[in-house]
Amino acid sequence: MGKQGMDRANHAISDVLANIRAGRASTTDLLPLVYEDLRKQASNLLRRRRVGHTLQTTALVHDVAIRLLGQAEPDWQDRIHFFAAAARAMSQILADHARRKGTTKRGGGWKRVALHEGTRPSNSDNIDLMALHEALQKLGEMDQRMGRVVECRFFTGMKMEEIAHVLSVSISTVESDWSTARAWLSRELRKGGVT
Repeated sequence: MGKQGMDRANHAISDVLANIRAGRASTTDLLPLVYEDLRKQASNLLRRRRVGHTLQTTALVHDVAIRLLGQAEPDWQDRIHFFAAAARAMSQILADHARRKGTTKRGGGWKRVALHEGTRPSNSDNIDLMALHEALQKLGEMDQRMGRVVECRFFTGMKMEEIAHVLSVSISTVESDWSTARAWLSRELRKGGVT
């Protein structure tokens, strides 16, 4: 899809979100507009798992849709807010799924990925996602905004400007939070024996 097509799609999503907040539309009106993007986001997350995982892309997207679109009064301001919420939901669903399968010991089934400056993990893997999820929960308890910055940056690859928009803070605040959170997470994961 070209830039003009992307702009139209983003505008359509923002319009539906505005109509949902105003009570003129339902969250079910949103699903056809975001479904393919949710599939891409889910596919990227699942690709980080070992071949034997049992959760499929479609199932993850449907679980996210049920969780997000079933909310009585969602307050997503725009497309960026919605996909940040989707990233958080996907992360939680994957962690819940791994726990139900009894694979929480040191990631059981999660590939290791790099928590590096780039927006997405590379194939030169070095951190397991279950350990990261557990560390993120701990970070979120200590500093909720830092936890959200890491979720947005690491799990969805959002740009600093987008994260600043979602969190209603300055770009420099996001950059500072990202830097501090990365250092804290690295120490925390080393303490847990994950390097």
